Amino acid sequence: MKIERFMMGMPLSVEVIDTTVEERDIEAVFEYYNEIDKIFSTYKTESEISKINRGDVLPNEYGKQMKEVFAMCEETKKLTDGYFDIRRPDGKLDPSGLVKGWMINNAAQILLKKGFKSFYVEIAGDIQTHGINSDKEAWRIGIRNPFNTSQIVKIVKLSGQGIATSGNYERGDHIWGVGTADKKIASVSIIGPNVYEADRFATAVFAMGEKGILFVEKYRGLEGYIIDSTGRATMTSGFEKYL
Repeated sequence: MKIERFMMGMPLSVEVIDTTVEERDIEAVFEYYNEIDKIFSTYKTESEISKINRGDVLPNEYGKQMKEVFAMCEETKKLTDGYFDIRRPDGKLDPSGLVKGWMINNAAQILLKKGFKSFYVEIAGDIQTHGINSDKEAWRIGIRNPFNTSQIVKIVKLSGQGIATSGNYERGDHIWGVGTADKKIASVSIIGPNVYEADRFATAVFAMGEKGILFVEKYRGLEGYIIDSTGRATMTSGFEKYL
């Protein structure tokens, strides 16, 4: 069973292969997304993050999930030498570069707790896989050409891993940080042990520019595929095992 929605300004989809799945099982994922959006949406004036940015909510009043996400953001900032940073140029806080992967990963946990073994969960191209697809094979995920998003330039096969892509080609400049002055990178796709790890590091690696591929190469558990502004692709040494 597959259900697709457009929420939070993005396309979302969940597909569960297990024959015991019911619509309400997948609806639980979308209900979870709604709850998280109420907390972290920078577009909703009454979300917790919006209230924090207005000064209406003080640090000692942060909710449990906000504290958890802020702690993970701080950890990621340290691991990436400041390339991952949730403080925008206007001074406001925006943890979106981590929240999407985190919530997809949590949504996958909802399905796992229900006993499902084969599924994928996707938000706008960032995906968590588990088990096998309807052809009883690993899930086939396409990496898009950043200069022509209707074209797939590489297909990876995942079963249990997560993948996330970061770039400015669809939404304009929405990534900031130490290295965002470097416009030599068009897109970064990261495969990690789960989509949370893939997503948070994809954001930082994009900001790193050309040296980002070296960070991925050295970081245990990550593989990367980077396309530069000339269209040249570079992959890490272990990326081929997913092809």
